[in-house]
Amino acid sequence: MTNTLFRVIAPALTLALGVGLSGCATERGLESVNQPVVSRTNYTLDVASYGGGLSLPEQRRLAGWFEALDLRYGDRIAIDDPGASGSTRETVAALAARYGLLVGEDAPVTAGQIAPGTVRVVVSRSSATVPECPNWRVKSDTNLNNATHSNYGCAINSNLASMVADPEHLLHGAKGSGDTVVLTSSKAIDSYRGAKPTGEKGLKQNSTGEDK
Repeated sequence: MTNTLFRVIAPALTLALGVGLSGCATERGLESVNQPVVSRTNYTLDVASYGGGLSLPEQRRLAGWFEALDLRYGDRIAIDDPGASGSTRETVAALAARYGLLVGEDAPVTAGQIAPGTVRVVVSRSSATVPECPNWRVKSDTNLNNATHSNYGCAINSNLASMVADPEHLLHGAKGSGDTVVLTSSKAIDSYRGAKPTGEKGLKQNSTGEDK
């Protein structure tokens, strides 16, 4: 009788465990599954280049385009110039400098050919998002795998993606300029060490009574 009862209960227990495990989280690592995804969009403007430079009307048109794009930190500017004119590059660099940006050396590949006598200015802008967040595909009431929940990492990674100034830093980090800052940072330390102690000349005598 006992063996028969066990044979009946065992399949039911296995079925119940199978149903419960089907809704459990399976990510047992510490790395969150929901990671920021960085995407890049290229904006292009073809400006006429006369004699290896930009005329004043074309400069104004380019400046208006920069203003309409609301250039900001993290944007990358490049020039696709078949003639490789130094004058044109200097003019574009001067306009970009108003926004604190530099002109890169290599231009990304863009659609369409550049017409003769024109120069293509490319502004690359990156953005970061965390797809499928919030992620509630897994129930939170049962976790027999000791795994992280499917929504784990959505909050902090979404905030990081929205607050980072340059989304490209999520991919490869910020690169230093190579200039040493040891001398600059040690100025405050040298000034502190070179200062004379405040009590070197003795304490100042002050009277608390009224002068007669």
